Amino acid sequence: MGRTNPTYRDALRAIEERWAEFRRALRRRDQPRFDQLFEYAREHADASGLLNHQNPLLPALLSIDLEQEARLDDHEERLEELEAAVATSDDQESAPPDANP
Repeated sequence: MGRTNPTYRDALRAIEERWAEFRRALRRRDQPRFDQLFEYAREHADASGLLNHQNPLLPALLSIDLEQEARLDDHEERLEELEAAVATSDDQESAPPDANP
């Protein structure tokens, strides 16, 4: 016997289809961003499907939040590395030259 309930991936695809007109109305530069949000949701579809939430949009939104939080963490880590590199560079430039000729 086949499944009687749609999978979470099916539900997510249906949500994306319902938002298709909204996507078309977006500026071209924003359309890939919109697509990326649904990609984030698809990356967590297994966990979202296990939740079996009454409203499949809520797990999708949380999945998007998780991916954006991970990106923020990556950016913060990179920023800290850059700041440390600049501080090291500044320290080396401001150090007095060797007095030993």
